[in-house]
Amino acid sequence: MQLTKPAIQSICLAMALVAATTAVAGTGGDTFDSVWITLTDWMQGTLGRILIGLMILTGIGAGVLRQSLMPFVTGVGGGVGLYAAPDVIESIMTATVPAAAAVVDVLNAIPVGM
Repeated sequence: MQLTKPAIQSICLAMALVAATTAVAGTGGDTFDSVWITLTDWMQGTLGRILIGLMILTGIGAGVLRQSLMPFVTGVGGGVGLYAAPDVIESIMTATVPAAAAVVDVLNAIPVGM
């Protein structure tokens, strides 16, 4: 019996799924929690608002000098990015993949002789 390329790819994919474990990001250690909380408070607190205001004012000044709105838009975008960055990072680092765990459980339940 000769295996075709799609059959080999399917076998490799099944083996990878069986060998995979649940992906859980950002669930270990509390060592740097205080640092993260401090940075988040700075970015979304009064310091962050001051920096966002300075970004927008700098953008307005550069826009007046260049006679263009693009520096202003860049300042606003940077400010929005600065304010939203902690929430984006938090959602990425605490993401879990429950579907992968279900697939691994199903594949592990398949009899060995199959």
